[in-house]
Amino acid sequence: MANHQKDFLFVLIKSLSKSEKRQFKIFASRLETSSNTKFIELFNILDKSEVYDEKLILKNGLIKKVQLSNLKSYLYKQILVSIRLNIPSQNIRYQLREQIDFAAILYNKGLYKQSLKILDKTKQQAIENDEKYMAFEIVEFEKLIESQYITRSIQGRADELVIQAKELNYRNTISSKLSNLSLQLYGIMLKTGFVKSDEEYKYIDDYFNKHIAHLDQSKFEFREKYWFYNANLWRSFLVQDFLSCYKYSYKWVTLFYDNKNMIFLNPVFFLKGNHYLLESLFMLKYKSNFKKYLELLEETINDPRFPVNDNIASLSFLYLYNNKLNYHILEGTFAESEYLVPVILNKMKVHSEHLDEHHEMMFYYKIACIYFGNEKFQECIVYLEKIINNKNLTMREDLMCFARILCLIAHYELGRDYYLENQLKNTYKFLIKMNDLHEVQKEMIRFLKNLSNLYPSDIKKEFIKMRERFIELEKNTYEKRAFLYLDIISWLESKIENRKISDIIKEKAKLINR
Repeated sequence: MANHQKDFLFVLIKSLSKSEKRQFKIFASRLETSSNTKFIELFNILDKSEVYDEKLILKNGLIKKVQLSNLKSYLYKQILVSIRLNIPSQNIRYQLREQIDFAAILYNKGLYKQSLKILDKTKQQAIENDEKYMAFEIVEFEKLIESQYITRSIQGRADELVIQAKELNYRNTISSKLSNLSLQLYGIMLKTGFVKSDEEYKYIDDYFNKHIAHLDQSKFEFREKYWFYNANLWRSFLVQDFLSCYKYSYKWVTLFYDNKNMIFLNPVFFLKGNHYLLESLFMLKYKSNFKKYLELLEETINDPRFPVNDNIASLSFLYLYNNKLNYHILEGTFAESEYLVPVILNKMKVHSEHLDEHHEMMFYYKIACIYFGNEKFQECIVYLEKIINNKNLTMREDLMCFARILCLIAHYELGRDYYLENQLKNTYKFLIKMNDLHEVQKEMIRFLKNLSNLYPSDIKKEFIKMRERFIELEKNTYEKRAFLYLDIISWLESKIENRKISDIIKEKAKLINR
């Protein structure tokens, strides 16, 4: 579980690497004559503490309670300043920001010509690296200086700056509109979930087309293309058009591979694009391309030029290992994937401060699926109960629902009839409260509820009947996503044929020749 400490200073100190702590202490020693100053003492206390404890801070009497709030604010600021001074030089955004700050210093000293020279050079760098918001800020700064620093070329210079300002403003406006659309679609996803009817499909389609109707795609550059693909991807996810998800996530990822410097400048966007591409390929069961892009992603992450910081390291772990599990689930190679479980659990502890509960629970669900596919039902239940017993998982009711149903099936496999009835009641109560209830889920509950009333000789017939029912449901656009969480059909076939579920899935994977 993630450590949800609410004290920002404590969390910041715990996030520091050894080198950052050492750099801070060197930086702090320059600020004061003695290393035993109060704010350094506070830093040392918090650094050694496992949890934030105000009583422990005040215990030695060096820091008084009335001073603590101001002292924490001062220490927080100084840590950030220390980190800022030691940011790797290859980060182009910090380089640009630093040059703008230098230009501001020169401007304030009345050294207009020197300031303009720095700004012009920095503006070219910003444009080359597609940092158009920063380039627009620089142009506005240049306009301010030119209005005070009169030269013989002011007329031509003024026209040049006006043209640049208009062009940059246009491109930034398009990017902003598309990023707004992407965020709004994501908000709809969180609020209402995937579309459940043709009426909802039409609403999303009309909403999307209305917002992109007057955009000229032929004029898009890197940033505009990125947000356009992003918005299209969310529209595709909402309407459960997985082929379209693949199309736009592929365009997104290809955009980065065609502009390799952007991979290292925008690593978070690159990682997210790859995750959505792999998720789309998983939904389409496109094994060969899934493996290809998973290996390419891992190769890029291991590239020495790929940026390294806490956020990127956590996202890299999240997307890489999530999709490694997906690949084994897709292939049916459950036994071969068990080595990943201790690796993932260890890495979850390392990245606990940066993983939210939803992603943690998703890891637990996929680990449970691995154990279920390997017919280790007791281990499967252990991880499912971590999800079921989580009272904070309100935004992912679908995950909670499928965890409960898979848990029911695991108990059935273990022959725990005495426990199954109580589980059925609790699961049914939970499903009734859900807003996003699929027909697949309803059918599964009915099926499991009726099993206990059947004669042993009739159970196989019931399995066959349910298999046919689920095959029909899988063809339904608004029901097919449920089968990606839980391969009920393969489980039913394993019961009908009295074979391992892993063998059934492996055979199906071989038949899908793509």
